[in-house]
Amino acid sequence: MIRRSILAAALSLSPVAAFAQTQPPAPAPAPPPAAAPKAKSDLTLAKFQKRREKAIMAADTDGDGKISLLEWEAFQAKRNIKGDPAKSFPRIDSNHDGFIDRAELDAFFAKRFAKLDKNGDGVLAADEMPGHKSAPKAEQ
Repeated sequence: MIRRSILAAALSLSPVAAFAQTQPPAPAPAPPPAAAPKAKSDLTLAKFQKRREKAIMAADTDGDGKISLLEWEAFQAKRNIKGDPAKSFPRIDSNHDGFIDRAELDAFFAKRFAKLDKNGDGVLAADEMPGHKSAPKAEQ
């Protein structure tokens, strides 16, 4: 008789155990939405110009605040930059005085920035930067 009562009790618990196993766990509460941090690669025009100017002004080996064609050629050779420095120099030397100064660099990089800033928001996002994996490929 005890065996029948134990069997009856065990059988009555089976559906409860099966029901408990089929219920999904309660979902965890969602974390509060946080403001998305600005990507480190976002650049304003001022930062873009400052970074580029600092790099390019390293070519000014005599420290006179401007870059001559000879300094430009040496700079290009030292950095293993492809292309003819005699052709790239006149594009930056907008007043054609034979030197590249900071004002010409700022103007050159402002044009470059505007070309890269596809959405015109005044900030270069990562996907607008050349060489970035999500940047649009240059047309051939």
